[in-house]
Amino acid sequence: MKIYIYLSHFPNNGKNINDGLSKAVDGLASGLVTSGVKVVVLCESFPNEDTSFVSPAGYEIKSFANHIQTRPSFNLSPSLKQYIHRQMDGDSLVILNGIMHARVCAMSRILKKNKIPYIIAPHDPYNPAFFHKKFILKYGFWHLLEKRILQQALGVQVLDSRHAEWLKKLKIKTPILTTPNGFSPQDVFPETSLKWRENETAKLFFLGRMDTDNKGLDLLLDAFAQIATQENIHLTLQGPDAGDKQSLQEQAKKLSIEDKVSFLKPDFNKSSSAIIREYDIFCIPSRFEGFSLAALEAMVAGRVLLVSEIAGIAPHVEKSGCGVIVTPTVSSIKSGLMELLKRRSEWQEMGLKGREYTLNHLHWDKIAAVALDNYKKLLT
Repeated sequence: MKIYIYLSHFPNNGKNINDGLSKAVDGLASGLVTSGVKVVVLCESFPNEDTSFVSPAGYEIKSFANHIQTRPSFNLSPSLKQYIHRQMDGDSLVILNGIMHARVCAMSRILKKNKIPYIIAPHDPYNPAFFHKKFILKYGFWHLLEKRILQQALGVQVLDSRHAEWLKKLKIKTPILTTPNGFSPQDVFPETSLKWRENETAKLFFLGRMDTDNKGLDLLLDAFAQIATQENIHLTLQGPDAGDKQSLQEQAKKLSIEDKVSFLKPDFNKSSSAIIREYDIFCIPSRFEGFSLAALEAMVAGRVLLVSEIAGIAPHVEKSGCGVIVTPTVSSIKSGLMELLKRRSEWQEMGLKGREYTLNHLHWDKIAAVALDNYKKLLT
């Protein structure tokens, strides 16, 4: 078997892997190579020439020139189409990454035409909250395109088994594979380098896209404001602006907490775990969330977490005892923050439990070995 993994924006030189999707693809590809499989990551560059590069982990990255930069676009690179036609066959398996993505749709069509099996890895759950923003556009895409892509797939790869329920409610009967995300070994720092503050200002932290609808950051600010005058706390939001940073800053000002909230630009020169370990409580109160690699990196850094119940990492946080699970509501987030602040003397113990759990259960080599076994079962 030869496995191909498609992510249109994956770095063609294997460097600067910063976003969650690219990290997930890199981790799975690396783990599959460890299991003895030949893996090729397919991506497109705009408008560079075709390139081929072997990553340090041993998987190949093949990038195909695409001069059409408009997004969304159903136009695939002509050389990518030729590659699929000439290099792939029935023994190949392609994993398509993305949810309601035009180029994923185009890839599924050409793979179907060439009778090449594929698996869809949406990375986000198809729950009602996902459809809330741009409702008409998303439901139109679902009924015209996405539903058929999922129905014709060999399988759907979800990050949490609970996310399969949303697919069932949408009448998708395609086999479901559960493949969680894992951590990168380079994010693991010696335990002796980790510290837990006992008497200083409690530092709350969010790391990720500043996307209010997705990440529930408006809810977090409202909940934080209700306890900010009672507790010695500070909240920092860091990450790329998805269009909501200004509105969040205005919300903080309206709530009179602007002196207790910081907004930072992303820092791609440091690993996420290195950034997160400088804070105390990692917060991810999302309305919808596939997994949250940042939360996983917080567990590796020995932090305590406040996590939305919808996130794929929530069951792992609960099992390890390293945080609290909340619903994406202001009252629940407030209660969760108050509980963690009251348990400050337990932060080190909780953080180390989460770290140990992650190192034992969420290693990419183990995850990929299980995924590979599932792929083989589907193909046979």
